Amino acid sequence: MWRISRSDALSVFDDEQVKKSLSRYIGIIRDEKIAKFQISKKIQSKFTKTDSLKKLWKEHSRCTKEFSYIQNSLSSKDFQEISTPTQSYLDLKIEIASRILQKCHLCSHRCGTNRLKGEKGYCLCDNKMAVSSIFAHLGEEPELVPSGTIFTLGCTMRCLHCQNWAISQWKESGIEYTPEEVAREVEQLRLNGCRNANLVGGDPTPWLQHWLMAFKHVGINIPIVWNSNSYYSQETACLLAGFADVYLLDFKYGPENCASKISDAPGYWEACVHNHVEAKKHGELIIRILVLPSHLECCLKPILKWIAGNLGTETRINIMFQYRPEWRAREVSELCRSLTTKEREKTIEIAQEIGLTNFLV
Repeated sequence: MWRISRSDALSVFDDEQVKKSLSRYIGIIRDEKIAKFQISKKIQSKFTKTDSLKKLWKEHSRCTKEFSYIQNSLSSKDFQEISTPTQSYLDLKIEIASRILQKCHLCSHRCGTNRLKGEKGYCLCDNKMAVSSIFAHLGEEPELVPSGTIFTLGCTMRCLHCQNWAISQWKESGIEYTPEEVAREVEQLRLNGCRNANLVGGDPTPWLQHWLMAFKHVGINIPIVWNSNSYYSQETACLLAGFADVYLLDFKYGPENCASKISDAPGYWEACVHNHVEAKKHGELIIRILVLPSHLECCLKPILKWIAGNLGTETRINIMFQYRPEWRAREVSELCRSLTTKEREKTIEIAQEIGLTNFLV
C-alpha cells in the first residue's frame, strides 16, 4: 500500500545526489553493508565496572578509531566470520551511558539528576523507558519511508510551538518497555518491510542508554536513524559514533536568542553546529529545518549559510513549510500564524542563492 501512497519513496534512490549522500544507508537496506551497531558488537573492549569514567572514555576513543578503520572495508562475509567478544565496543557505550545517568548530562542542559535512582531530569524522564507508539511511518522523507518509528516520551527542549507536545511534555503516560521488548519490536518492523529503525520522540536523547541496551539484543541488520532536535551533549555525540547510521537532525534556530526565547534551549546554536559536524564525521546526515514565520533573517538564512560553508552545498536538507500554531505558540506574537506564500517563496530563493543543491520542500 505504501508503494501507492508514496511513489516518491520508490524513485528517490534513482536520485544521484541522494545515492551519494546516503550510499551506506542504502547499502544496509540492501544487506550489502552492515549496520554500525552490529559492527560495534564485534569490536573487543577491555574494561571493568571499577574503572574510572576517564579511563572508560580513553578506551572508547581507542575503540572509535578501530571502528572507523574497519567499517567501510567490512563485507557481509567478513562480518559473519568475526567472533563476538565477551566485552564489546557497544558494551562499553552502555557502561558509559549508565555512568552518565548517575549525574545526567546526556543533553545540553546537563541537569545532573541521578536518573538511575529514578529521579526525573529536565526531560521528565527517569530510568524506565516510556514509549508512545511504534509503527511504520509513511510521512517521513522519501528515502526513509516506510520508516520504523519508535516514539518515546520526554524531550530536552520546551518548544512552545511543539506539534508533538502531548509526547514531549508527558501529557500521556506511555507504555514501559524493556530493552528486550524494544529489540523484538525493531526486528518486527524490519520483517514488516520498514527500511530503518527511527528513534524519535519527543527526543531520543534522554533514552540513549536504553537504546544502546536494546540494540545489543537486535539480531538483524537494520540501519538506525537518530531523529533528534540536536540539543545533546558532546558526550552523547561521542556515544552515537559507531551506533547511529543516519543522523536526522533538526536545525531549529540561528545564533541569536530565538532558541532561548521559544524553546528554553540556551546555547542551542553551539550544540547544534557541533553535533552536525560530528554527524557528518561519523555517519550520514539529513537535516530538517522547520521554517518559522518572521524567522527567515535571524534563523533560516544563517542556518543555510552555515550548512553550505561547513557541511557542503550537496548536504541533504528537508526545508519544511508545515508550521502551524500548536500548544503554547500563541504566547509568542510572530508564531500565531502560519507561513505566508511570500515567506515560502523567499525561503526557496535564499536556498538557491546560497547554492544548496540537495534540498526538498
